[in-house]
Amino acid sequence: MSLLDSLGLHRKELRAWAMYDWANSAMVTVVVTAIFPIYFSSVAAADLPKSEATYRYALATTLALAVIAVLAPILGAIADHAGIKKRLLGGFLVIGAAAVAAMFFIERGDWLLAAGLFVIANIAVNGSYVFYDAFLPHIAEPEEMDRVSTAGYALGYVGGGLLLALNLAWIMKPAAFGLPSGPDLTPAQATLPTRIAFLSVAVWWAVFSIPLFRHVREPQATGTGRLSLGGAFRQLGVTLRELGRFRQGLLMLIAFLIYNDGIGTIIRMATIYGEELQLDRTWLIASIMIVQFVGVPFSFAFGWLAKKIGAKRAIFFGLVAYAGISVLGYYMKTGTDFLILALLVGVVQGGTQALSRSLFASMIPRQKSAEFFGFFAVVEKFAGIFGPAVFAQVIAVTGSSRAAILSIVVFFVLGGTLLHFVNVEDGQRAARAAEPVTT
Repeated sequence: MSLLDSLGLHRKELRAWAMYDWANSAMVTVVVTAIFPIYFSSVAAADLPKSEATYRYALATTLALAVIAVLAPILGAIADHAGIKKRLLGGFLVIGAAAVAAMFFIERGDWLLAAGLFVIANIAVNGSYVFYDAFLPHIAEPEEMDRVSTAGYALGYVGGGLLLALNLAWIMKPAAFGLPSGPDLTPAQATLPTRIAFLSVAVWWAVFSIPLFRHVREPQATGTGRLSLGGAFRQLGVTLRELGRFRQGLLMLIAFLIYNDGIGTIIRMATIYGEELQLDRTWLIASIMIVQFVGVPFSFAFGWLAKKIGAKRAIFFGLVAYAGISVLGYYMKTGTDFLILALLVGVVQGGTQALSRSLFASMIPRQKSAEFFGFFAVVEKFAGIFGPAVFAQVIAVTGSSRAAILSIVVFFVLGGTLLHFVNVEDGQRAARAAEPVTT
């Protein structure tokens, strides 16, 4: 077996598909996770109390995910029926890249503009995932899906980490890149390196998406011609009834809804939580870099682990680790504590999410991939809604984020319990039996 084969990247379309993870992870890493939360708190919302800035950031996250949760299944039905997954993905890409590029114009006190652009960019990147994920069962054979999915996450860590490292280089050492530096800068000059970082994300996201559009084929449409909005809603009802036929896939979806709530909250709120605790930003940025680059080998390792013990057991391992991370997060006090937690997150984050994606993909019929991944996206986004919403509510009640970190344990325990009852083999048999016979 060649190296590319063992990594799940042995065909051109597999590599092109995985490169979209490389492309969009720059937006997730720089904007959602690392630089924008700090910029929002310290610049855009600089005139607000720290806890209020965190609260408004959490609400913006909740709003964005709520919107895409409503849109995803409708767009999924349209994409399958009309065979326009690539077009819809491209539309979200353009909107998202434009919103991120417009972040260049955010200055001190512009928290409303910052929140609005953040909402649009979040809707766009998460909307694109519906169609990106839907390609997985079309480009990979059943026995390849775990490796291909984890390979995508691994490339995402590399791409996001590389651009973040470059962004941090010119933010921390602007003079080396010919950017304004020194003690007497105007506010616009002082924030210029960070604002240029947002522009770089938009370019990176767009350019590295090109291989997917060139080398991944549009799957055959399940219907004839375009689907009206009314037709999309009718098809949505059909898909809901069909989803009920695939009971193991549905149970997996519910389990994912619950445990991914915890994962999504940790991803989205960790940096601004550390900012609220007044940890040195060097520690915060170092922790994000640790997650990115530790995540690369361990994403591949989870693909290997799934081959040995099965995807379901490998996900269990990740959920146990996440429960421990939540408990440790409650007691976190120092930058060193934050780095240790980042190391643990890097070990399990990519693999757990990648295997959740491939496990669900293996339990749905391929010709309905966008429709079913539309519901997967709904579940994923509602998971992202509940966590930040709870986070915001706890802050409103207690004035601190520490208790919210501990509450996340409940999601991992309940989600893991439901996952235990998923019969993967039965689910895969049902999905294959529902696929049309090809000659």
